[in-house]
Amino acid sequence: MPRSPADSVLEVSLERGRTAIIRTGLSRPTRLALDLGVLREGHTFYDHGCGRGGDVRRLRKAGIESAGWDPCHAPRASKIPADVVNLGYVINVIENPAERADTLREAWDFTGELLVVSARLRDELARLLGAASNEGDGTRTAAGTFQKFYTQAELRTWVDETLPDDAPPAVPIAPGVLLVFRDPARRQGFIASRYVRRRAAPRVRVSDRLFEEHKALLDPLIAFVADRGRLPGGTEVKTFADIAEAFGSLKRAMSVVRRVTGAERWEEYEAARRDELRLYLALSRFDDATNAKSRQRRIGRPKLSDLPEDLRLDIRAHFGTYAAACEEGDRTLFSAGDEKAREEAVASASFGKTLPRAFYVHVDHLDRLPLSLRVAESCARSFIGGYDDANLVKFNRVESKVSYLCYPTFDREAHPALAWSMRVAMGWCDVKSRDFSKSANPPVLHRKETFLPDDDSRYEKFRKLTAREEKLGLLDDTARIGTRDGWNETLTRHEVQVRGHRIEHSRGA
Repeated sequence: MPRSPADSVLEVSLERGRTAIIRTGLSRPTRLALDLGVLREGHTFYDHGCGRGGDVRRLRKAGIESAGWDPCHAPRASKIPADVVNLGYVINVIENPAERADTLREAWDFTGELLVVSARLRDELARLLGAASNEGDGTRTAAGTFQKFYTQAELRTWVDETLPDDAPPAVPIAPGVLLVFRDPARRQGFIASRYVRRRAAPRVRVSDRLFEEHKALLDPLIAFVADRGRLPGGTEVKTFADIAEAFGSLKRAMSVVRRVTGAERWEEYEAARRDELRLYLALSRFDDATNAKSRQRRIGRPKLSDLPEDLRLDIRAHFGTYAAACEEGDRTLFSAGDEKAREEAVASASFGKTLPRAFYVHVDHLDRLPLSLRVAESCARSFIGGYDDANLVKFNRVESKVSYLCYPTFDREAHPALAWSMRVAMGWCDVKSRDFSKSANPPVLHRKETFLPDDDSRYEKFRKLTAREEKLGLLDDTARIGTRDGWNETLTRHEVQVRGHRIEHSRGA
């Protein structure tokens, strides 16, 4: 049962209240919860440590019933249970480790479905603090506030070890942001959904009177099979009974659909869904290996009975048995760490920039890569939670490392500058970040089309620019052009300039 406010009055220093930020939009954890669909209209929301209450006000305006409490800014507000509880950047400002743990457990007590926990990471320390000194297990800033910085692994381990044993392990959704679900089945369903690509139904290729007559009835069936690669169960499609009456059975209805749209596309959908399930099962094994609570309690992969019903039906339809599916998942996971399999995947990829030690692709097309590369990237993403604004993914061809690279002006500028990078070493779950945003001479990008498949709408514009630059010899000195200064010097030497994605001769040239 949730504790009463009198049972959990925090000893609050005057300095702690200064850490509350005045925001112009939703906080990052709340925005991510909305974007991922785990917080939506119909939910109740409680912000435990709401600061100045910006998230509460904005969610109310959006139609979500919301409340908040804060020891400094809203101490008289009520603490109430809610479907979704946010503990946003609270634990990192609490000096006392015991109080910090009590605050997390109290937030969990109020949680009906989902707890969102966020904290500052060590990568932010130098950027946020400037002059600072050690204080207990954290840092006292020049402004007189306390900050406890974590690594992603430390934060996840601390949350898992602090919450009760019956709380499922936390799920990272971004650096410094975790989700803790009440229901283990919902947790598994959420994890599986992160590796699904929505597939559009194929176009009709031949006419069929029966199909045209019942198209509206068939549309939900077509969408379901395109996503799942199997026929639905009796309660999974609302038009089930009407379809059965019109066609005799779902199987007969689907045979009509296959005839008019082409059977090969449906075989592709089935294969794509099997790969998604292999990916999910590989990640469930990786999650078990990297999660402190799973290791200590020897939880292992979830039992089939612990999965959502739709996921159980998917596994049975595509693999026959859960044991066979898990074997497929294990093989998929091990391929990500196998150098030979990695090289074969790079060689078979239909797009991407290949260098002697690295392979680069744009994040928009990760789902089109060979499965062993997809699982390597998914392992990295499951560990850090997400890649916030990254444009490119770099695969190390020699070691099990994946990096995320952010070029904020990738689409607008012909040669965008690198703003930050984050490297994940899977073997020891180590994360290192670099901030280039204030660099006077950051790395810049060339040959942007190489990161994209040739059917991407940006490909041709980028390709034409590269062809022109090659003709002018602008890309010959690869050692020089990799930084902004070196690139600008090259342009000056050739008496040209780049405007948009076009090259123009400089005035007076």
